[in-house]
Amino acid sequence: MENPKKSKSHFPFRLNILFFSIFLLFSVLILRLGFVQIVHGENFKRDLARKEDITISSPVPRGRMLDRDYKVIVDNVPKNAIAYTNEGFSQREMLETADKLAKLIHIKTDRVTERDKRDFWIITNPERADAKITKKERELYTAKKLTDNDIYQLKLKRISSEDLKEINNERLEVLALFKSFNSGYKFTTQIIKNENVTTKELAVVSENLQSLPGVDTTTDWERCYFFNKTLKSVLGKVTKSDEGLPAEQLEYFLARDYSRNDRVGKSQLEWQYEDVLHGYKSKIKNVTDKTGNVIENYPITNGQKGKDLVLTIDMELQKKVDRIIEEELWAAKRYPGTYLTDRAYVVLMNPKTGEVLAMSGKKMVRDKQTGKVEMEDDALGTFTTTYNVGSTVKGATILTGYKTGAIVPGTIFDDAGLKIQATPLKKSYAYLGKLNEITALKLSSNVYMFHTAIRIGKGHYEYDKPLNLNSNSFETIRNSFASFGLGTRTGIDLPNEQSGFKGQSHLPGYLLDLVIGQYDTYSAMQLVQYVSTIANGGYRMQPHVVKQILDPKEGTNDYGPVVREITPTVLNSIDAKPDWMYRVKLGFKKVMQERGGTAYKFFGNAPYSPAGKTGTAQAFYDGPERYRFGKEPPPVMNLSLVSYAPSSNPEVAMAVIVPWAYQGKKDNRANLKIGRRVLDTYFEMKKR
Repeated sequence: MENPKKSKSHFPFRLNILFFSIFLLFSVLILRLGFVQIVHGENFKRDLARKEDITISSPVPRGRMLDRDYKVIVDNVPKNAIAYTNEGFSQREMLETADKLAKLIHIKTDRVTERDKRDFWIITNPERADAKITKKERELYTAKKLTDNDIYQLKLKRISSEDLKEINNERLEVLALFKSFNSGYKFTTQIIKNENVTTKELAVVSENLQSLPGVDTTTDWERCYFFNKTLKSVLGKVTKSDEGLPAEQLEYFLARDYSRNDRVGKSQLEWQYEDVLHGYKSKIKNVTDKTGNVIENYPITNGQKGKDLVLTIDMELQKKVDRIIEEELWAAKRYPGTYLTDRAYVVLMNPKTGEVLAMSGKKMVRDKQTGKVEMEDDALGTFTTTYNVGSTVKGATILTGYKTGAIVPGTIFDDAGLKIQATPLKKSYAYLGKLNEITALKLSSNVYMFHTAIRIGKGHYEYDKPLNLNSNSFETIRNSFASFGLGTRTGIDLPNEQSGFKGQSHLPGYLLDLVIGQYDTYSAMQLVQYVSTIANGGYRMQPHVVKQILDPKEGTNDYGPVVREITPTVLNSIDAKPDWMYRVKLGFKKVMQERGGTAYKFFGNAPYSPAGKTGTAQAFYDGPERYRFGKEPPPVMNLSLVSYAPSSNPEVAMAVIVPWAYQGKKDNRANLKIGRRVLDTYFEMKKR
């Protein structure tokens, strides 16, 4: 019997095929690696070696503001601060850092919103947040019928009040820090806390910086005011560290190398001279690898604090003028008819240079909490608010009459009142007889100005008959007034100056009102520019509150060299003959120094030989209590005064406005009382 054949095993054959396949795969891999190394090797080497340079800018202290005698008005006070720089950290890393930092410092949580809490809950509870989405909603999402945003909004909506209770006070501080971290921009340093940073907080954070990536201790700066609230409305404000750049000017500042969280001037001098006060930021260059990790850093520049502004203002004089206004306003309130009286303005200026020596405004406001009436700084109102000022403009009226040929030196008019058809009698406060232009200024004749205006308008007056005037008369007079600074912007180096209201009607009667200051409105700054133009012989000087710009002197409280001197600027000159100007100045001198002048009783014995013009305007109230009076505002009297001294060689010009000074016929003379005390104070201080 034959033995059966043994069955042959296939295992060695299969094993050989497996080994051969592996050999082929390794061969392909080796060939591919060789190809990559030979063909693309240099590219990969460059990628591995690739670095990115990112420059970080750190803010520097703003420049100071000094008065004309180099007394510091505004400076910077150093403050301990804790800062954070997002160096490309993930949300998880920032959350871990916020959690650690919250255990070391106390942070305010008042800016945390309900939405912030919901977002934070989702980030810290991702699985529980996902569980709030139903199976059907997930299917809709998979089918692309719901977006990522739709899913996220559903999660937000379904977070219950019980869920939010899990965010206790400790977690709330973590959230506040996490929110601050996220609000910044990559590689931009931002202040996390600069208010009430204790020595202990600063020390404990400094000790733990290695475990707090992105966190640093630093010095921040806060504006301090050495004269408290004096002139503060004009000095302006700076944005806070958590405000950053104003949204409406974002592109403007970003184009000038500002960071989004930089503090900038947001009003008045701080805003107007931002480029000067801001300085040059210190810069550090961070070098990162391709993954965004910082591998080295080195300084580019140490930066330089902002330049200092030397103002034209004499702060001691400013303080005294402020006090005079306050005292005289309180005194005026004791008179009848002063329920609506609540403010007054004074400007002192060098008529030859345009340097503003003092610009004071005070107004009464009621404290909302205590209900008590207090005085508030309103120096801003000297050039941002305008009023009917009355007879103070009559000097411009006479000079306009000369220029247009309406009158000549020595022209005489009878002061009898004018009766225009269908119009109440227009007259002076009393019958003043026949007078020339000098006496008309001294006694403040309205009728003389009316006749001058009629002649400017080529009109002919007959008693109780219609009065027809050239339609261009308003433009002629307003253009002439503007050449003195009335009814136009003065050009002061501060923002938001107002030019005033111009009456719209061209009825003849309103032209007569215009030339006695009872139609258009003017500011105190316009009045002081106008009277300075007369005082200096016919040159309209541009008022300015900055005198010099100084380079900072590092490490000291001393002053650096002058970078720029603000020189006097003549905006225009008056087309007036010397004799014309002399006669108007003589009329102004008689107002204050000759018996019968409207200001003689207050200035007749002044040793500094003043000249000027008083003003009383019939106006309508338009103040904070206006809402109480319905459609028809109550009639009021505005008081004003312009002056300069000494009359022979003026060194100071002054304007005073007391809007809504009284109702009725009891004149409290607040303008004259304020004016006399202010000029007395100026010359007394000059002696010292």
